[in-house]
Amino acid sequence: MVDDNELFGLRESAVPAPGADAKARAVRAAMAAYGENLSAAPQGSAGRPRLIQRARRLWRESMQKKLIATPAIAALVALPIAGYTAFYLVKDQPFGLARGPDQKQVEMEKPAAVQEQAPAVAPADQQDTLAAAPRPALTGKGGVASGQRREAFTQNLMVEPSVAPIPAPADIQPPQPENRDRIEDFRSNPVRSVVQDPVSTFSVDVDTASYSFVRRSLKEGVLPQADTVRVEEMVNYFPYDWKGPDSAATPFNSTVTVMPTPWNARTKLMHVAIKGYDVQPATQPKANLVFLIDVSGSMDAPDKLPLLQSAFRLLVGKLKPDDTVSIVTYAGDAGVVLEPTKVSDKDKILRAIDTLTPGGSTAGEAGIREAYRLAESAFVRGGVNRVMLATDGDFNVGQSDDADLKRLIEKERKSGVFLSVLGFGRGNLNDRMMQTIAQNGNGTAAYIDTLAEAEKVLVEDASSTLFPIAKDVKIQVEFNPAKVSEYRLIGYETRALNREDFNNDRVDAGDIGSGHSVTAIYEITPKGSGAEQIDSLRYGQAVEDKGSVANGDEYAFVKIRYKLPDGDTSRLIATPVTPENEVKAFDEASADQRFSVAVAAFGQKLRDEDATSRFGYDRIGEIAAGARGTDPFGYRSEFLSLVRLASALDKGR
Repeated sequence: MVDDNELFGLRESAVPAPGADAKARAVRAAMAAYGENLSAAPQGSAGRPRLIQRARRLWRESMQKKLIATPAIAALVALPIAGYTAFYLVKDQPFGLARGPDQKQVEMEKPAAVQEQAPAVAPADQQDTLAAAPRPALTGKGGVASGQRREAFTQNLMVEPSVAPIPAPADIQPPQPENRDRIEDFRSNPVRSVVQDPVSTFSVDVDTASYSFVRRSLKEGVLPQADTVRVEEMVNYFPYDWKGPDSAATPFNSTVTVMPTPWNARTKLMHVAIKGYDVQPATQPKANLVFLIDVSGSMDAPDKLPLLQSAFRLLVGKLKPDDTVSIVTYAGDAGVVLEPTKVSDKDKILRAIDTLTPGGSTAGEAGIREAYRLAESAFVRGGVNRVMLATDGDFNVGQSDDADLKRLIEKERKSGVFLSVLGFGRGNLNDRMMQTIAQNGNGTAAYIDTLAEAEKVLVEDASSTLFPIAKDVKIQVEFNPAKVSEYRLIGYETRALNREDFNNDRVDAGDIGSGHSVTAIYEITPKGSGAEQIDSLRYGQAVEDKGSVANGDEYAFVKIRYKLPDGDTSRLIATPVTPENEVKAFDEASADQRFSVAVAAFGQKLRDEDATSRFGYDRIGEIAAGARGTDPFGYRSEFLSLVRLASALDKGR
């Protein structure tokens, strides 16, 4: 034990002058204690002393303090001071990165590599002293013990270097979000020869998804992809005042008009308009609806689940107190959020809608099965039983193949429960799947891009959306070769049927709801007009009856086949098209007919069809503006703005 006199003598002793070799050995030993090696890379920057200069100055100032009297005590405190010196110097300049005088970032030795190297060894004459000296514990964030010094040193001292980011060249564009929309590819209907192919057959289509999808694209400043443009859905988006039937005994009435073609002076248009019987509110049947709602992670966007919730709130407000609503959600699995509940308990239904949150994968098949189960459990005989599927179409769990889903829907529709689809969002929309299951579920497909569109589909058009008056509606047109040499159906490419399907009641087709209108337009080439695009057959001729063509004055014969909503046997309505159905000038057609033709021309223009290649957007806008009419909801005015947007975006057509 050292007595007081000895300590007093030590205090009065002169401080030994430090040698350069001793200082260098002390610094190396301190760095070895922390598992790091000094890099040979230049330290510091032009604006402050180099790292070794700062170390020397701090060491000198420490040793000149008259707190250390003897070499023994100096040795005891040398390493702690050296450790503190190292920590002090590197706390704002990590060893991982350094900047030299030229201000360039220099990559130094990484901790993982350093851990594999042997620590620096002090000279032999210093090893005993170093072994006796205590190693200071590194007390960075959280007070890490010395046994964890290497890991803690890296975690606490490695900070983001203050190096300015290198600006990207102006011609390099940031990466764009991947567009995973799945759209069905199809080719436009060709011109057909009446001699070779006199009969055209297709299923009616009352869907409107294509129009609102096109509208969203144009308002975002992008021309729509051609295959997103289904001309018949654009034409049928608008309400028309076609003449309807007088009673529910005849579900709908057809009106056929022949008029000049505005984009080709040598052809004519045959305009076929169908109007469904409008069920009055007092006689509307009870509704049993199941909201099948996609709450997967892909629905986590403002234009998806939040918009969906607002849309269904609007629909609930349209229903009657004795109607029934159920809610099924699906993500990684399907679950029942709301058992069948009367709309008289509206608050309970709205609370269930408001609690929905997105997350997980998309088990659409399980959701569909559960929705049909609930619909069948609350089935209303003589009423409306329908599943309302709301999704962006991303099915990735269970049966996700379109063909498999089609078979599932075909099987379930036999129960009398129909299915409609509401699409939401962009970038992940499976439009192809939506079309498949809506067509085979005896329902409709709509695309909801705004709350205003939700109000149109689920409030203003609720009767036609929810209450069917006829199902499996097919149209077949036979053209008279004595009057028509060629024809082309505008749109309905995805609804084409074989000729023999028309009389086959097993073949599914489209449905018409209460008050719904359906429009189909043919461009026909009158015989002898000189506008034929197909050469006549050398050995072909028209079928004749006793030396002349039967019903030779007719342009065509239009047949419509349909079933009642609860029927299995089809009924037939037939209408001959004669010169009495013709108007001599395009302007003599009704405003609704002219406006629908303008929409058909616009759709063809967006698809870059040959027929309208020389027909300008200005002419389309002129026809639509002249046929706008009263336009109580502003749909036609909005269409005019879309024509102007397309014209600005598409300077090449």
